Amino acid sequence: MSHNGVMVFVPAPQLTVTLEQQNDKAELHVHPGGQGVWQARMITLLGARVTLCSATGGEVGRVLEPLLEFHGVTLKTIQRDSGTGWYVHDRRSGERQELAEDPGDPLSRHEMDELYSLALAEGLRAGIAVLSGPAHPSVVPAEVYRRLATDLGANGCKVIVDLSAAHLVAALEARPHVVKVSHEELIRDGMAADGSTESLTRALHKLHDDGAGTALVSRADEGALALIEGRVYKVDMPRMVAAESRGAGDSMTAGVAAVLAQGGTLCDAVRTGAAAGALNVTRHGLGTGRVDAVQVLTERVKLTPVLDAKVPA
Repeated sequence: MSHNGVMVFVPAPQLTVTLEQQNDKAELHVHPGGQGVWQARMITLLGARVTLCSATGGEVGRVLEPLLEFHGVTLKTIQRDSGTGWYVHDRRSGERQELAEDPGDPLSRHEMDELYSLALAEGLRAGIAVLSGPAHPSVVPAEVYRRLATDLGANGCKVIVDLSAAHLVAALEARPHVVKVSHEELIRDGMAADGSTESLTRALHKLHDDGAGTALVSRADEGALALIEGRVYKVDMPRMVAAESRGAGDSMTAGVAAVLAQGGTLCDAVRTGAAAGALNVTRHGLGTGRVDAVQVLTERVKLTPVLDAKVPA
């Protein structure tokens, strides 16, 4: 069944300012940022429509809002008095140096209620929802994710969550359709001992037991692992030379959402997600010509069953 599109919940987007060195000249790049924004951009590049539900406000918000309306996105925002987050990074040396940042103020109860209603309505209209986290957990309470994932799922919306720590635990209670988490987050949150296939396979089974329909764990340097219909697969990828490894996991989430929105299977969704992630690391910015390259790469992604000793009865 094909859906109308994807609702991406971006409660607290950020304005990102990056200094780059181009030959002998400094360049200034101003972009919308935050996990959900990058996901929304990739979903549109892969051919699905996106409704982005967000809250912006204050001086930074006024600059940020027009930047969020990129091609293929319908922007729905609620206005805040202030508090939109931002960061300034300096990459002139070739390394990323954080000069200053502010993840944003916590949303007030009234702002959160308004945004919740908006995201619920748009998620139900789209049929697929991606719930992404804020730059800092304090900005949006974990409970909001539990409620939103529950209300969307109970009314036939397929919920994809890309969260960690308390936000992930809360969302798992809603039994989401797909959960994606990075291996670093699993280790940091004490959900996996290390990055070995064995540890992460156990963590995937635990995520499934705790409520995840399909569970994916992205690994920066190795192929992702996926638990689909009770079986764990290693996602074998073509090797790419990494230019920028940040965002490969976000691209994976986006690939999954875009394929499901266009009526594809979970296996196809995971393979496309892996291809989108692999392509993401080969370039600094998001460019055109993406879809063709992702399609070519998708054909080369293999799902290989992991024969693990620990399969719950």
